[in-house]
Amino acid sequence: MKLTEELKHFIEAHRQDDPMRLLLDAARYPEIDVPFVVEQITARRQVRDKLPSWYENTKLIFPAKIAAEQCSSEQTALYKQRLVEADSHLCDLTGGLGVDSYYYSQKVNRVTYIERFPSYCDAARHNFSALGASNVEVIEGDGTEIAGTREGVDVFYLDPARRGEGNKRVFALTDCEPDLLSLLPVLLGKSRKVIAKISPMADIKMLLELLPEIVAIHVLSVKNECKELLLVMDGSGEAAPTITCVNYTTDGSEQSFSFTLENEHNAIINCADAVGRYLYEPNASILKAGAFKSLTSSFPVKKLHVSSHLYTSDVLLDNFSGRSFIVEEVFPFSSKLCKQIAKSIPQANITIRNFPMTVEVLRKKTSIKEGGEVYLFATTLRTDERVLVRCSKS
Repeated sequence: MKLTEELKHFIEAHRQDDPMRLLLDAARYPEIDVPFVVEQITARRQVRDKLPSWYENTKLIFPAKIAAEQCSSEQTALYKQRLVEADSHLCDLTGGLGVDSYYYSQKVNRVTYIERFPSYCDAARHNFSALGASNVEVIEGDGTEIAGTREGVDVFYLDPARRGEGNKRVFALTDCEPDLLSLLPVLLGKSRKVIAKISPMADIKMLLELLPEIVAIHVLSVKNECKELLLVMDGSGEAAPTITCVNYTTDGSEQSFSFTLENEHNAIINCADAVGRYLYEPNASILKAGAFKSLTSSFPVKKLHVSSHLYTSDVLLDNFSGRSFIVEEVFPFSSKLCKQIAKSIPQANITIRNFPMTVEVLRKKTSIKEGGEVYLFATTLRTDERVLVRCSKS
C-alpha cells in the first residue's frame, strides 16, 4: 500500500479517533482505505512512547499492529549498537518492523534484513528509504534457510518469535521460532558473533547451561520494567560470561552494573544490624539477573536480610543502580499495627520484599490506599523481624 499525501493528512487528522468508530464509518470516506488507515493509527499509538522518532515521522508505514507491539524501543535499539563493530556486516534474520536493523545500520557498514512476510519487506524497503538508511538490503525469505547461504557476514542477529498456538506467549528457547539451539552452530560457522534477543522471562542460569557459547548477557530495562535479554555468543568458550544490567530511568539517564555469576557466588553477604538512614531498591535488571551479593561488594551498602533484596546505608549514594529513599520510620509488624497505621499513613506506595503477604493482602489488612508520596516497604530484617519501613524519595 502506498502512503499518499492524502492518506498522511487523513491519518494525522484522525490520529486521536476511536479506530472502531472509523471502521464503522468507513462508508463516509469512499476515497480512503479505512482498514489500512486504522492499522496505521493503531500501530503508531503502540510506538508513541517507545519509538518517538518513528511515531513523529509521517512518512513511515507500519505493516501490522503486532509488529509495532513486538519491536524494540528506541533506547534498547540504540544500546545494541554497542555490541557491534563499525566495519561489520550484520545480518538480521528476523527483520520484523526493522527497528533493530535500522539502528544497527547507523553503526555498522552494512545490514542485511531478512523477513518472510512480503508486506513487512515492502514496508521495510519503504521505511529504510524514508529514513535514509541506504546501507540496508532487504531480502524476502526464511532466515533459517537463508543463513547458511550467506557469505561475508560478521554478525547474525535474531529475535525469535515468542508466541505459540493461539497467540500464547512462550518463554522456552525450544518453543520460539527460529530455534536458536539448533540454528546456532550454523550461524557461528558463518560469522564471528551471534546476538539474540530473548524473552525477559527466560531464566539466565538455564540459558548459560543450554548455551555455553554465551560470552555476555545484557539485561535491559526501561523505566524499571525489564524489556530484553540480549545474548552475545561467539563460541570462544568464555569461562565466566559478564552480565550487564542496564536500566533507563524516567528522566532518560542510564544505570549500569556488571558482574559475573562466579563473582556473585563467591561474594560475601554483608547484612545490616538495623535499617540505616537510607534505603535502596535495586532496579528491575539487577533483580532479574540476581546480582544481590555483588551489590554489597560494589557499593557501600548492606542488605537488610539474606533474602530481603533491599539495602541500607547511613550516607546517601547518588550512583546506586536503583531507587533510593530517606527512611522516616521503622514499624515492627503486628496485628495491632495493621489496625492503627492507616490513621497516620492513609495512603502509600507499598512494596513487598521477603514478607509473607502480597501487596493486596497487606492493603486489605491495613486499609492503606494506593498512591501518594509515602513509600512503605514490608520486609524482613537480619534478625528475622518483620517490619514496615516508611520512606520518602531522596
